[in-house]
Amino acid sequence: MNDTLLRNWWLLVARGAIAIVFGVLAIAWPAVTLLTLTALFAAFTLLGGAVWIVGAIKYRGMDRHWWMPMLLGIVSVAVGVLATFNPAITLLTLILLMGANAVVSGVLDIVIAVRVRKLIRGEWLLLLSGLVSIVFGLIVLLFPLGAGAVMLATLIGVYAILTGVLLLCLAVRVRSWSRSAGAGRASPAAGTG
Repeated sequence: MNDTLLRNWWLLVARGAIAIVFGVLAIAWPAVTLLTLTALFAAFTLLGGAVWIVGAIKYRGMDRHWWMPMLLGIVSVAVGVLATFNPAITLLTLILLMGANAVVSGVLDIVIAVRVRKLIRGEWLLLLSGLVSIVFGLIVLLFPLGAGAVMLATLIGVYAILTGVLLLCLAVRVRSWSRSAGAGRASPAAGTG
């Protein structure tokens, strides 16, 4: 997992950008219908999951923890497929799916942050993103019908934007670290020749 994340900062950029777009759309259309909210959520989870799966497959031979982003991707894609092929899903079921997806994603983000903490600075951004996801997921799971549809859409939008910004900040740090680590590895080799 460490190598996959550190060599592919673009995974974090893609996931962060998808989250921000989803969040902006959810806030921009606060009175969305259930069908629209389901479609936005399905697109968000399918795209985010696909990004992690591609990264895991690409570096499975070089990273013994490649299964972690693969698991995150599979969970996201499974939830997205369920929402896509069952657009008439009830509001309660959709809310519970969103909450469960957020909790699982948050736990996996925290596990990844702990694994890379010795390799990069700024891993706290991924940890914070995971905590935000878990808190959001727990609120949604504990109070699934406590808010109206407009409030739910706004809450989802704020969560997605906050998570997206944190992931983009982490991507910038990972990118600079991977460049300096790459330059550090190239320097000694150049000096030995």
